[in-house]
Amino acid sequence: MELIYTAQRDGFEPGRMYRNPRHFDQIELGVESVVVVGDWPKVAAAYEEVGAEVSVIEVPKMAPQKVVVVGDLSSGVSELLVAELASIGMIVESFAVQSLERPEGELSETASRLFEVLEAVNVGVSSLQHERDSAVEQVAKLEQEKLDLLKQLDELKVANVDPEIEAMKAKLDGAGISYRANASKESLQKLVDDLPKV
Repeated sequence: MELIYTAQRDGFEPGRMYRNPRHFDQIELGVESVVVVGDWPKVAAAYEEVGAEVSVIEVPKMAPQKVVVVGDLSSGVSELLVAELASIGMIVESFAVQSLERPEGELSETASRLFEVLEAVNVGVSSLQHERDSAVEQVAKLEQEKLDLLKQLDELKVANVDPEIEAMKAKLDGAGISYRANASKESLQKLVDDLPKV
């Protein structure tokens, strides 16, 4: 059996078995050949130790990206950027603790827009919370109404018990004769009349 250890996320060939080397903790039994894509020495060494054939495919390393600064930033622009970042930081922090506050003074366009967006989010969340609370109250009211109706139904059942019907049902039960639960008084009377006389 051959295994391919790679951190790739797509481009898998059908019929081949892949494993993610980031999740490697032990070898898999029965593996004869292993292909390791990238720098995963722990995986390669573990399979070499048990005698599996190990092939390592080097992945070219990406060169770090360089930031190019064209000209110097004037101290005025630099101060504006620092102030804007400070305003944005204050807005984000106040939003994170669920107490959105507008910083004092003039806000930059970006900071002002961020504040407006987060304020709209707060309004939306508040509206959803209000709707949720209303729905919870409605559910509680409906549950109480249901309990009241069930109680009334039980009271009506007790009030509507006909002693003659109950007596006929008892006679039929004693004789082992079955009848419909909602049988009329007349049908119960007929069944009782058909009982053998003792």
